[in-house]
Amino acid sequence: MELFFILLVVLIATRSLGEAAERLGQPALVGELVAGILLGTLAARYTDLFPQISGLNQSPVFQAITDLGMFFIMLFAGIELQPNRLMEHSRGAIVVAGCGMVLPMLLGIALGWVFLPAGEDFFAQALFLGVALAITAVPATVRILVDLGKLESRSGQIIVSAAVFDDVFSLILLGWLTALIGDEPAEAFAFGMLVFKVVAFFIITTVIGVFVFPLGGRIMHLFKQKEFEFSALLAAALAFSVLAELMGLHFIVGAFMAGLFFGRKTIDDFAYADVRNKTSAMTFGFLAPIFFASVGLHLDFNAIFVIPTFVLMLLLTAFLGKLIGAGMAARYIGLSRPEAAAVGVGMSARGAVELVIASIALEAGLFATGPDTPAVIEHMFSAVVIMAVVTTLITPILLKRIYSGMSP
Repeated sequence: MELFFILLVVLIATRSLGEAAERLGQPALVGELVAGILLGTLAARYTDLFPQISGLNQSPVFQAITDLGMFFIMLFAGIELQPNRLMEHSRGAIVVAGCGMVLPMLLGIALGWVFLPAGEDFFAQALFLGVALAITAVPATVRILVDLGKLESRSGQIIVSAAVFDDVFSLILLGWLTALIGDEPAEAFAFGMLVFKVVAFFIITTVIGVFVFPLGGRIMHLFKQKEFEFSALLAAALAFSVLAELMGLHFIVGAFMAGLFFGRKTIDDFAYADVRNKTSAMTFGFLAPIFFASVGLHLDFNAIFVIPTFVLMLLLTAFLGKLIGAGMAARYIGLSRPEAAAVGVGMSARGAVELVIASIALEAGLFATGPDTPAVIEHMFSAVVIMAVVTTLITPILLKRIYSGMSP
């Protein structure tokens, strides 16, 4: 019963504040994040009144539900987009993803060079900052574009494609960072194997999507069970997600690829519309609000009061790195200034992946606490969480302003 009570509270809070955000002219995502922040703040301050919500982010059951939220957001994005249109933008998206990662990563390492004290973990800590700033939160980006009705626009397609490539590159970087934290040699062979697995994953899923999915679609009408198409989509997405994790990728990449190929050419238009509507209802009616509330729940304000200068510089670097890196790359591949600005801002959202990386670093002892620990090290986790939440909170507001000024 405790789980149902928690879901009830979170769902009512997110939907209520999401509605309030939309009535104020902002995407619902803003309200959902604020709901998570408020619930987390109340639970931390009044633990006795909200015992069920205190420590909610450590609950494996709640974590599984938020993972499902990411899964369905990326599945819906794949269903909405068309492979042929994404392929048109793939080369440009790789350029945007590369530039949108390299500059923030270099700025993050430079930030670490300035603020972090010298020590045996100095390089790993500076690299952690670089990796944290280099990543784009794909689920957050997709949700923002859906809220704004821009998922299928040219800039929207480039943002999503670049964010997926960004996610792939970031997981390779995460493997390198994990090896450094664990004092393991970052051997060229191990790195090469990781790249090989990534390439193999995309080849396997593309072959299955192009040749096997249409064959399955042609025989799907023979099955008499209700909602068989929806079950087939979920089975394909789960299989691709398992394959992604076996290949060293995040499961959300598998969900996205399954949705991408399970489209209009796999099943008829009526079945496609039905599957799309069911996926949308499950995603935005239930799981996505809970996922974004969970991001807000992680917020810890301690770093703002202890290391305010570092937090401010981290936020500025997070925004400017993506805006300049991804935005200039978007201009280079031929987008207009407003579209390039939309790409730069759209790539600025962070979220769950940063929290995962920060948790790995924290558990590995990269930010050890103690009486002699420098404040910037002790509160690094808090600072990165603030950066992830604030960028995800501000990105939809800025994107809405940019898109509202563009001609339809």
